[in-house]
Amino acid sequence: MLYWLLKHLIARPLFSAWWRPWVQGEENLPDKGAVILVANHLAEGETVLLPAILKRRLVFTPKVELFHLGGVKGWVFRWFMRSIRMLPLDRSGGKKSADDMAAFADVLREGRVVIMFPEGGRSPDGRLYKGRTGAARLALQSGVPVIPVAVFDTHFSKGLLGIPRLVRPGIRIGRPMDFSRYRGAGNDRDTLRWITDEMMNGIMELSGQTYVDTYVSAVKAELRRGVPVDLVDVPELPRPGYGRPVPPVPGREVEAA
Repeated sequence: MLYWLLKHLIARPLFSAWWRPWVQGEENLPDKGAVILVANHLAEGETVLLPAILKRRLVFTPKVELFHLGGVKGWVFRWFMRSIRMLPLDRSGGKKSADDMAAFADVLREGRVVIMFPEGGRSPDGRLYKGRTGAARLALQSGVPVIPVAVFDTHFSKGLLGIPRLVRPGIRIGRPMDFSRYRGAGNDRDTLRWITDEMMNGIMELSGQTYVDTYVSAVKAELRRGVPVDLVDVPELPRPGYGRPVPPVPGREVEAA
């Protein structure tokens, strides 16, 4: 209830007038039914823009560390996230990460929308970075379609009276991608990587970003060491997964034999 009140009474009318965002391809987002959205991650603005403007209710995957912030700010954040039913995601791997992903699978079984940022962090230079495989795992587990989303101009600037604003941000939504034929692959590493690369390629085609075949966390580690981002040696590829073979569909190998 709180989510819809904030969305329709405050966020959507206010942000539509103040930011004047544009949206393309919203017809690709179904009015009902489970779906996974995967988006690029440029700045903090998209985590406000997307739930305010898109027609469906979105369930984000905020990192669990945000739920452990101290002080009044941390308490308010935890209260707000739980009030709108957002679930934390442990990104350290292992059983805890698997348990958190199972909770998001439950969200999909309820016919809702989960949105994920496969890069795992904000791009430091506007390029598109290598995707993590969490969204691919969730897609294989649930069998629901995946829809790529590109966001534009989501960096906050100072507006009147110092109030943060976005200057004509944009959202472009692609067509659904179906990976259900690979559900029998389980945790096969090559399959998960291929599906992730296909998701990232969908985002790249919508956003027009240059693709970097390196995790954004590795680049940020170099930045913390004082290395300028333009001096970090990273490979740029024509597309995600360039040069990697398409994995066989489970069961097809037996048929071919």
